[in-house]
This record gives sequence, structure tokens and C-alpha cells, in this order.
Amino acid sequence: MKRRYSPYALPPWLRTTRRVCAQFIIPITVFQGIRTLLLPTAIDILLLAILIVIAVAFHLQLI
Repeated sequence: MKRRYSPYALPPWLRTTRRVCAQFIIPITVFQGIRTLLLPTAIDILLLAILIVIAVAFHLQLI
């Protein structure tokens, strides 16, 4: 049987870190998207894809 993920089971310092990361991931992703539009390189595209996946995971509360 699979255990359900509960953020309340995490230690307080980890919950705080998670909340801070969730706040900053969208502005960082937007900045990286603008930077990728201006100077696209393979590393920029890869980094943008990773940031989008992380942002979606925070939004859907998978992390």
C-alpha cells in the first residue's frame, strides 16, 4: 500500500524551506524564460525545462 504524502509530517525547517522555494520558483522561471528567448543555448533550454517541471511539481504539491 502506498503512503500518502503529507507536508505536515515534515520537520518545521523543511516545511519553511519548501514554502520559500515555492515562492521563488516562478520568478526564477520567468527570468530564465526571458533569458532563453534572448540568448538561447542548450544549457538555458535544459535549465528552463527543469525549472518548469519543478514549478509544476510545487503547484500540484508533488514536492
